[in-house]
Amino acid sequence: VQLQASGGGLVHPGGSLRLSCAASGFTLDYRAIGWFRQAPGKEREGISCIANADGSTYYADSVKGRFTISTDNSKNAVYLQMNSLKPEDTAVYYCAMGSFVPCTRYGAGQQYYDYWGQGTQVTVSS
Repeated sequence: VQLQASGGGLVHPGGSLRLSCAASGFTLDYRAIGWFRQAPGKEREGISCIANADGSTYYADSVKGRFTISTDNSKNAVYLQMNSLKPEDTAVYYCAMGSFVPCTRYGAGQQYYDYWGQGTQVTVSS
């Protein structure tokens, strides 16, 4: 089981990035994929989740309305489209896999995820 996060980079405030989480060794059919982030000096925060089994999604208040999570089953990948980025979005972003539903209840909890990918750095700065 592997998760590969990519797509991070440096972007100006108000800009957009799309993060990708490529999964291998398992299919997304009955899995939940979550995105977490950790800023320097802060705890890791669960920001979004999608569960293929029931289609549920979760967004933290801090990203709701700006970020969109989606799945491409043909590519066994999950994406996080991030728009209207702010300096406070600067963090290392991680994707993780769990076997739970719904995301609305469990998506933000790190303890519910079994596998984690490496992080990708997102920096929002002018």
